[in-house]
Amino acid sequence: MHPTLNVAIRAAREAGKIINRAAQDIGALKIEQKDTNDFVSEVDRGAEQAIIDILKDAYPKHGFLGEESGKSNAEAESIWIIDPLDGTTNFLHGFPAYCISIALQEKGVLTQAVIYDPVRNDLFTATRGSGAFLNNRRIRVTQRARLQEALLSTGFPFKDFSYLETYINIFRDMAKKTSGLRRPGSAALDLAYVAAGFSDGFFEINLSPWDIAAGALLVQEAGGIVGDFEGNESWLRTGNIVAANPKVFGQMLQVIAPHLTERIKTPTLE
Repeated sequence: MHPTLNVAIRAAREAGKIINRAAQDIGALKIEQKDTNDFVSEVDRGAEQAIIDILKDAYPKHGFLGEESGKSNAEAESIWIIDPLDGTTNFLHGFPAYCISIALQEKGVLTQAVIYDPVRNDLFTATRGSGAFLNNRRIRVTQRARLQEALLSTGFPFKDFSYLETYINIFRDMAKKTSGLRRPGSAALDLAYVAAGFSDGFFEINLSPWDIAAGALLVQEAGGIVGDFEGNESWLRTGNIVAANPKVFGQMLQVIAPHLTERIKTPTLE
């Protein structure tokens, strides 16, 4: 296992301890509302700080992009992208679908990924070029060939409702052309499940880099494809993402294509 990945795993497990302790008495937590349907607790902040402390101790010259703490040393060649608790709303309601997501981006390329589910003690890891793993077992995306037989996961727009009508139209057509859609509430975990073959694909609009960086690398290293809504590479920048096994990926894009608006098309680089 890559030594950098080992440090990230140690950081994720430390954050998991903080989250699991807090889960025993959620009612005692201090909770703030950052935006519409966007909550943060002392657990999010404490878990993120624990992750950063461990990573910074090992790699003092690296930069950080965290959901709660924002950017630091953003000009560094190596940037850690961190979501200390993806699925905060689930956590605050005691709904057991949330995780810690940590990715390393080096010179603009994602190279390391850790997603840790502290509820199930499931550890998803990937190093670019070395495959993806769940609890040290190699994982692969599914081989399902027909969208009609596929199980997909997704996420509803919950902060910026200006995307809602477009999303509902896509959702409606996906529902008609698949065997089922699921909305667990943690994009990072959804992507890890695509990598592990628990579902065949995932799509969502307007996510943040910390929601998808680690999960996307897991999917790629498990043999899947990740793209924006036109199949291009702007997904980390725009947050509009489709991830699936290679056979289902193109079929998902075909369903999305009639609903493309200028806001969700691949942006033109100036």
